[in-house]
Amino acid sequence: MFKAVLFDLDGTLLNIDMDVFLQHYFKKMALLAPDYGLKDSQRLIAQVWKSTDVMIANRDPALSNEDAFMSDFFAAGDFPEKNTREFFDDYYDRAFPLLHNLCQGHALVPGMIESLLAGSKKVIIATNPVFPIKAIQHRLDWAGIGHFPYELITSYEVMHFCKPHPEYYREISDMIGVPPEQCLMVGNDREEDLTAASIGMKTYLVEDGLIDRGSNLRPDWQGTLSQLAAFLEKL
Repeated sequence: MFKAVLFDLDGTLLNIDMDVFLQHYFKKMALLAPDYGLKDSQRLIAQVWKSTDVMIANRDPALSNEDAFMSDFFAAGDFPEKNTREFFDDYYDRAFPLLHNLCQGHALVPGMIESLLAGSKKVIIATNPVFPIKAIQHRLDWAGIGHFPYELITSYEVMHFCKPHPEYYREISDMIGVPPEQCLMVGNDREEDLTAASIGMKTYLVEDGLIDRGSNLRPDWQGTLSQLAAFLEKL
């Protein structure tokens, strides 16, 4: 029925409260910034938020998400580029891994991924590509699924669009060489994940950790994580 299964990460494969997580994420960022001469940490954090919004809104296919973020971040000239890029690299190497205690894996998830791969399905980590691959790999490790051979992990280095834009899902389809009609998108965010249906993908809404901002989008299927596991076994 499906040749590819796309999984959202945060709140779907990984149990995480993003509001709490981001508070600690930025606290650690503020602590590390002075080591790189970035003394106005609050201004730095405000710029990260602004440039992230610019990146999410970007729909220029010529710009990777990383390029969209960085070009806006450095446009004002408030931060020295060399120091700041080194800071970001070190942050994801040393500080970001310390956030692991804010997340928990699901016991069912590794078996789900393993079963799909054993059935020759292409498995894609379709997390919103606002983070570098380093940050995504850490979170996959925390979920206990960092070792699997995924067809694609949508990091900000390789993608040119973000959720909830339909272009994000179209780009995945093109990159993996599977028509949208043969893809299943699994996620817990009604607005961001169910947009995949607009290009012809089927969707499964995970009720555990459901995020619903009032969107009228409806999934093809929905259920708990354990019900999802049973559903995928039938594939």
